[in-house]
Amino acid sequence: MAVILHEVYDWYRDLMDNRSDARVRDWPMMSSPFPTLALCVFYAYFSKSLAPRLMAKRKAMDLRKVLVYYNLMQTLFSAWIFYEYLRSGWWGHYSFKCQPVDYSTNPMAMRMARVCWWYYISKFTEFFDTIFFILRKKTAHVSTLHVIHHGCMPFSVWMGMKFAPGGHSTFFALLNTFVHIVMYFYYMIAAMGPKYQKYIWWKKYLTTFQMVQFVAIFTHQFQLLFRECDYPQGFMIWIGLHGVMFLFLFSDFYKTKYTNKTAVKANTNGYTKISAADAATATANGKCISASNGDLSNHLVASNDSNKGACMPVLDEEVETIKPNHHLTNGYKNGFANGHAFKEGDGVLSTNDAILNPDSSSSSLHQRKVK
Repeated sequence: MAVILHEVYDWYRDLMDNRSDARVRDWPMMSSPFPTLALCVFYAYFSKSLAPRLMAKRKAMDLRKVLVYYNLMQTLFSAWIFYEYLRSGWWGHYSFKCQPVDYSTNPMAMRMARVCWWYYISKFTEFFDTIFFILRKKTAHVSTLHVIHHGCMPFSVWMGMKFAPGGHSTFFALLNTFVHIVMYFYYMIAAMGPKYQKYIWWKKYLTTFQMVQFVAIFTHQFQLLFRECDYPQGFMIWIGLHGVMFLFLFSDFYKTKYTNKTAVKANTNGYTKISAADAATATANGKCISASNGDLSNHLVASNDSNKGACMPVLDEEVETIKPNHHLTNGYKNGFANGHAFKEGDGVLSTNDAILNPDSSSSSLHQRKVK
């Protein structure tokens, strides 16, 4: 047993000291995989166990303004990383067919290595997506897939940074940061309130945009299976499989959520649930439309502009109705950010009778997880 452990240790030291990129060996978090691995494991434990228990008896926090600034920072951070990837190789210097890693210390190669490190750091800043969910008591949206994706990405990027900080597979990071620019910009506008919703009419195209990204990623990676290229094949396959996996997950989720237009009626609590498509005639500011059967029940419309997270599909909310006695259902979105609700007896909107969930708005970093 001692011999086996000694051989494993020797292999590990050889991998870290002799087979990795010597240029980044002493950079923060780069000398060993264990700090990154520990943070990823703690993130998973915190997200699925510790934090929900800590928030169980606490009120949800209203983080609308925080989310505006957070999304702005993430937009600018992603834009800078995207610019650096272009300037350090992909704008005219790199080949889209085959690009080996430049392990030299020339300025262009070092600039690429540095932006790869910042991309690695950005995977940790995205942990705040989950933290904001939990602080707002949106733990139902912190799905297992969401946690797995966020928890695995820092370690995956660490391996690329440690052994191949540059070259062919950085095309993945280039595309990913561009998608994040668009997504976080959308979330920032959505978080600014109902009067800005008209500027994000293009929301419905975002999930398709993400899926196109995955197709481009695995197509670009797997082309090396058919041509000679001095790039580590293991990393090429690893990144390509990421693209394939998330394409299938996103497309399956997309089909489930976007193609299901059938109204679902609950028979246990007297509520009726309808799809967003069935409520298309309703206004986005929380007004109501009459029920088709002419009874006292009206369809309470939820906003479709909820924030789903930069790496996850942006999907329409389901819309629920109220009971005939005008009691509200289990949640508002941004449509009721103005504090209006039904006043019982006269059927008009009244601020005094509003029953608001203070953090259920389109400013929410709100996502159905598939990441």
